[in-house]
Amino acid sequence: MTQRPPLPPFDEETARAKVQAAEDAWNSCDPDRVALAYTEDCVWRNRDRFLTGRAEIREFLRLKWEKELDYRLRKDLWSWSGNRISVRFRYDWRDANGRQWVSFGNEQWEFDADGLMRRREASINDVLAGESAPGADAEDPFLSVAPRERTG
Repeated sequence: MTQRPPLPPFDEETARAKVQAAEDAWNSCDPDRVALAYTEDCVWRNRDRFLTGRAEIREFLRLKWEKELDYRLRKDLWSWSGNRISVRFRYDWRDANGRQWVSFGNEQWEFDADGLMRRREASINDVLAGESAPGADAEDPFLSVAPRERTG
């Protein structure tokens, strides 16, 4: 089996490395590269979509990046415990009509022993750039809050 370090259980350093690797991969907008981070039978919830397996994930990402042009993502570690990581994120993109969008969200990730993601749950909100919404400006204060390790 292929391993994808860092491997769980995560500490702050390895959780941050996992988040950075995900950010880098997603910013490539390469569905094949991104899909390799997931198990063959990975279960996803992305907004109101439910996906299972790398093939569905790859196709979803291909269609996503055809729609979301000039995609640029920032992820921030929120918390971690054992084989789970929670992140907050923001991405900016442009639609086919030239409108600029800002999307905000949270993801919960669960990894197998080989460091592949076996579950991803994402909640995402879209805001037309320039509309009044918390964090819709260029400086995004919620992405600078220190991460927390879950205790108890």
